[in-house]
Amino acid sequence: MINCHSWFSLRYGAHSPESLIDGLMELGYTSAALTDINTTSGCLSFLKHAEDVGFHGVVGVEFREGERTQYIALARDAKGYALICRQLSRKLTDGEILAEEAPADWEGHIYVIYPREDLPDRALRPHEYVGIRPEMLRQYKKPSKALWEKSVILHTMTFADKTARNVHRLLRAIDSNTLLSKMERREDSDTRGFWMEQSGLVAAFAGYPELISRTMRLLEDCGFGYAFGVSKNKKTFTGSAHQDRQLLEKLSMDGLVYRFGKNTREAARRVRHELEVIDKLGFTPYFLITEDIVRYARHRGFYHVGRGSGANSIVAYCLRITDVDPVELDLYFERFINMHRSSPPDLDIDFSWRDRDEVLQYIFQRYGREHTALLATYTTFQEKAVIRELGKVFGLPGPEIDQLSAQRKEPAELDRIGKLIFRYGKLLQGMPNHLGIHAGGVVITEDPIFCHTATQLPPKGFPITQFDMYVAEEAGLYKYDILSQRGLGHIREAVELIAENRQRNVDIQQVSLFKRDPEVKRLIREGRTMGCFYVESPAMRMLLSKLRCENYITLVAASSIIRPGVARSGMMREYIHRFHHPDSFQYIHPKMEEILKETYGVMVYQEDVIKVAHHFAGLDPADADILRRGMSGKFRSAKAFKLVADKFLENCRKMGYPEHVYMEVWRQMESFSGYSFSKAHSASFAVESFQSLYLRAHFPLEFMTAVLNNFGGFYKTQDYVHEARMLGATIEPPCVNRSRYLNHIEGESIYLGFVLLHQLEERSSKAILQHREEGGPYAGLADFVSRVNIGLEQVLILIRAGSFRFTGKPKKELLWEAHLLLNKVAAKAERPASLFMAEEPQYRFPSLEDTLIENAYDEIELLGFPLCSPFLLVDKPEEPLVRARDLPQLLGKKVSLLGNVVAVKDTKTVKGDRMNFATFTDEEGYFFDSTHFPQVIRDYPFRGRGIYLVKGRVAEEFGFFSLEATELHKIPYKPRGY
Repeated sequence: MINCHSWFSLRYGAHSPESLIDGLMELGYTSAALTDINTTSGCLSFLKHAEDVGFHGVVGVEFREGERTQYIALARDAKGYALICRQLSRKLTDGEILAEEAPADWEGHIYVIYPREDLPDRALRPHEYVGIRPEMLRQYKKPSKALWEKSVILHTMTFADKTARNVHRLLRAIDSNTLLSKMERREDSDTRGFWMEQSGLVAAFAGYPELISRTMRLLEDCGFGYAFGVSKNKKTFTGSAHQDRQLLEKLSMDGLVYRFGKNTREAARRVRHELEVIDKLGFTPYFLITEDIVRYARHRGFYHVGRGSGANSIVAYCLRITDVDPVELDLYFERFINMHRSSPPDLDIDFSWRDRDEVLQYIFQRYGREHTALLATYTTFQEKAVIRELGKVFGLPGPEIDQLSAQRKEPAELDRIGKLIFRYGKLLQGMPNHLGIHAGGVVITEDPIFCHTATQLPPKGFPITQFDMYVAEEAGLYKYDILSQRGLGHIREAVELIAENRQRNVDIQQVSLFKRDPEVKRLIREGRTMGCFYVESPAMRMLLSKLRCENYITLVAASSIIRPGVARSGMMREYIHRFHHPDSFQYIHPKMEEILKETYGVMVYQEDVIKVAHHFAGLDPADADILRRGMSGKFRSAKAFKLVADKFLENCRKMGYPEHVYMEVWRQMESFSGYSFSKAHSASFAVESFQSLYLRAHFPLEFMTAVLNNFGGFYKTQDYVHEARMLGATIEPPCVNRSRYLNHIEGESIYLGFVLLHQLEERSSKAILQHREEGGPYAGLADFVSRVNIGLEQVLILIRAGSFRFTGKPKKELLWEAHLLLNKVAAKAERPASLFMAEEPQYRFPSLEDTLIENAYDEIELLGFPLCSPFLLVDKPEEPLVRARDLPQLLGKKVSLLGNVVAVKDTKTVKGDRMNFATFTDEEGYFFDSTHFPQVIRDYPFRGRGIYLVKGRVAEEFGFFSLEATELHKIPYKPRGY
């Protein structure tokens, strides 16, 4: 069939490309064309599945303008597919309005089919045809001989049955944002678009055998062999494979001296070994391109972190792609690359969220837009969202939609509409809804990107492919991960703020010094890591305190054992116990002590599995990695895994280990491999953690200001503001004379930025700053409104936020004054800015004082949190209360604390019951943590942020004190007029 749609005809089709082929084969077809609407998303998946099952797959595109089909293009060969992708990209990426007719130069590579009802006003070219639909035969009049000889069967196949047809109609209603009852039903909707058996379709055109034969010949003449699994990445960096090898060797050897000095026998041996493997596998350009990207970023002063398994590579370390020394940490290159790997590895490179776009811009310019694209993701319909969408198209009122979407499962009692919503919600769930952008995947191709996919331009501004990373990998398009994170942003900004506020230049690359810094060690040991990348969460702070961690190696281990799988298995607790009591356990074999002494016999890392397989069982590192991947379910070849597993057991027998010993080692490897973490990845993050920790230890206020300005981290803005205050900062509300758009620091005062005033428009902020820069500080409110053309509402926001407190006038008086000055003039009324400073008028007002409660409510409304202590806003309970610092002296006792909730973690017990872990600050501002078991949260659930009375028993584990809660009571804020 010439015109098949899959679910990649977004909000239109109902079936995946694979199920489409399977269904067509059951209906008797041996060939068909996938021609999704304005997309090539499903083309490669369609071709791959067709190849796997022996089906003749043809691909193309149905070009549409709105709801009207312009023409259908079928690729005769690979060049034709590239031409189709390029044409579609002109529409979706370049924004061109395409001509109604297909390009004339497609002849020889593409067949074009026009709908019978929308033919060009000219003779058809040799590669152009007219499509005749089955439903047209009832009133069909045979056209001229010339047109008849250019006619083919055009039956659209979109839905397999009535259920799929209903899915299609619901998708169209969602896309149109209209009620299902108001959707226009197409003429002959009972038959048009349904799958038909081949015999039925042939019977429908039995009176026109030439149409059947011509259509079959057309399909048979189309098709091309796409080489799946063969790399399509850029083949060379310099233009010559030989020059690439020479350049990579030179850069690696130069980097070897930079990293290790000249006495580097072991490091040099590893570099030479890696270069040999990299060359044999053809990965040289992959490393050179990554080095080129990092070199550009370094030239621009951008910080980066190279992480993931790539940090196992000493070549990556010498190229300064990563900052983890694989020799120091005994990391295995084979975890990253080995001779059994055919696809290029992932070298994950993190940049600051503020720098990443410029890095991407460089990549597109350096390697060409015709060869570069970001990878897409398929954003699918999710359970709750699809219930809401269906509720809208069925016409349900908002409260009823809210009620349905809040259900965790289908309620027992539902009316007919409710049952339909849940029934079709399950069918839509998981279907692609629209294309998104992969977090960091970039492909750089040897041939133009259009040989593989059309591109389209999302709001981000860089072209994306029309398929995701999984299709890309299957096709042989291997990504470069250019990622962004907030942690690097706050490191860079902290360095800039230190230079501005303290006139100090900090070299943030001196990580070896940071690892030995006593203040840094103290922060880690005490778990005082808020704001520091990767180590700031309550769970991590708790773990660091329990370990009394103060060195790099232990921090790397902590970054791994914090993962949920390790904690659930009980091995996190076992690791902490062994860490403090290394003589309290026995290794299963002396060789295991030799291998795993660093982690006390616990296989914390994926590399540990490789080490055991290599050193204990004598497997070479490449085979050991096959074993690791097979145990974790990430190796596709069961046969290869079995061969290596048999070799492991056979080697153990030959080496004379008792069977119970090596079988227990095997059991531990299987158990740990499922949740173990890459040591190289943990080590990469730990380097960044040390950079953050050093800044927090020595420049805490600049550091916290930078954290606030990068709007990222585990905690909310108010929690970072609180922490800055605890570190000695004076927190100043936004001020029209001192504040900037972002937060900034002067001495020990942090002035909150206008960006935190949620209701203040960005253009208002810019106007305030512009006129202040041009005319100097504002003398008062009258001077402000005469110079800054913003409306009354915006001025009132500034007054209520305390932005005119420098005048010394109460806010209530300023609010009256603003109304009098602006005379209720709306923002749209143009007021020319005055060239002269306006005199401050003298008004006589009654005594109008501001109260702490009123100010706090204003701040909560405008900033999202009060700037005073929230404990001042509640009436304290009369019962005796303790503080967080008292807990160590009250072990086992029942106590009551007043706490401001910071974070609540929702989790489940082994039996599947819900429980909570919570973090609070007490009246003195210090943290305390609590555990809320299932019965407690059923009786005393959390009710949002605020002040709570927490009752419970003081518990201790490895020196960390917390509360096992028995009761929880939220304390309401005092009313506004209190």
